[in-house]
Amino acid sequence: MQSTYYNEPARDVPVVEHTDVMVAGGGPAGVAAAIAAARTGARVRLLETHGSLGGVWTSSLLCWILDKDNKPGVMQEILAGLDAADARNQSNAYDPEVMKHLLERMCLEAGVDVRLHTRVCAAARDSENRLAVVLTESKSGREAWAAKVFVDATGDGDLAAEAGCGFDLGRDAAGEAQPMSLMCLVAGLRYDELNARRLCRGGNVSKSEAKRALAAEMARHGLSPSYADPTLFPVRDDLFGVMVNHEYGVSALDAQQITEATLRARAELHHIISTLRHTGDIWRDARIIATAEQIGVREARRIHGRYTVSTEDLVQGQRHDDAVCRVTFGIDVHATNPARAGTKAVEHLPFKSQPYDIPYRALLARDVDGLLLAGRCISGDFIAHSSYRVTGNAVAMGEAAGVAAAVSVQQNQLPHQLDWGAQIKCALHRYRLHSSGKSSGHAACGQ
Repeated sequence: MQSTYYNEPARDVPVVEHTDVMVAGGGPAGVAAAIAAARTGARVRLLETHGSLGGVWTSSLLCWILDKDNKPGVMQEILAGLDAADARNQSNAYDPEVMKHLLERMCLEAGVDVRLHTRVCAAARDSENRLAVVLTESKSGREAWAAKVFVDATGDGDLAAEAGCGFDLGRDAAGEAQPMSLMCLVAGLRYDELNARRLCRGGNVSKSEAKRALAAEMARHGLSPSYADPTLFPVRDDLFGVMVNHEYGVSALDAQQITEATLRARAELHHIISTLRHTGDIWRDARIIATAEQIGVREARRIHGRYTVSTEDLVQGQRHDDAVCRVTFGIDVHATNPARAGTKAVEHLPFKSQPYDIPYRALLARDVDGLLLAGRCISGDFIAHSSYRVTGNAVAMGEAAGVAAAVSVQQNQLPHQLDWGAQIKCALHRYRLHSSGKSSGHAACGQ
């Protein structure tokens, strides 16, 4: 008779490090949090699952930064670093390989202790409900890491969930989540040829015009991509980012579903580019150089915080005294159900958003003390999340969480006990002034 469960024997897990601030997740939010905490004077450990920093920027090959222009501090420093390496073009696409190097260099220069290839798998609170230890799995086995303050920048809210925090997932009623997308990089195309046919956004071709033209071009060759608004954009003169894939009904919390979605998506990308190549003409030399290591996840857990960013906040353009950033990106709900979406990949809602603030309270975990949130896993509703989830905002949230975590350690107070105006806001202002000086003269880090 087969057993339903395996009773794993208890074992002692070594505590390999005691640090001030532990950041889980090395994407845009996590990198910003780690750098900000270290520059504010804390000892910082940054844990990342993949083999590089950058998350969706690098492992997912997004190659595009949204809602970045009004974000001071480390966001501008990153942009300046890309420009110094000639790794960002006039269309604001960037080279993901240079981005990897830049983020690693910035973290190391700030004194951040980085551990790659390491996944958070459990967490433990002390008797006073304060997060005390994170457990990880890696080639080094199972390890425990102790810290005074933690930041969940995993995107999916993995650390907070393991610590026992409540969360929401998908739409309030149906629980449907936005689709995932696998990106790829393609070489062998020529920008002038694409631009002449309005197939590639950039220059005098708008995003919407390029999408329509590319969809028509694919249909002409018998292709019907799962993403109804396919897009092609230049990263370099001979390198292009391609987004033509949507994977519907996939749970970000189910490894088998993510695996199957990734396999489907990669097959679709290769089929589309191969088909186009065999038509000759402008596609004659097209080749996929790389597909993303990690399929792009638009949403997973939204952790319960001490404030929930709501749809009403967006509609009203809500302002907060404890604002960590102002979101200018609009509502962007990729259709959760292709049957309802028809030919539209993005849902059109009967209201629009105004620029609004993300308050510090939305970064404070409600159910566990000593835990800050940064990036798309902060506390918000389904519609609000579709707006604040983009990476320019993730950087600003991470920066604020990192500064707050360092101040928390220095003042020996929990993050929710700190006074925003007297303690965090001033420290964040000093940090951003420091970063502004860095951004004006950051050295190139190209290959």
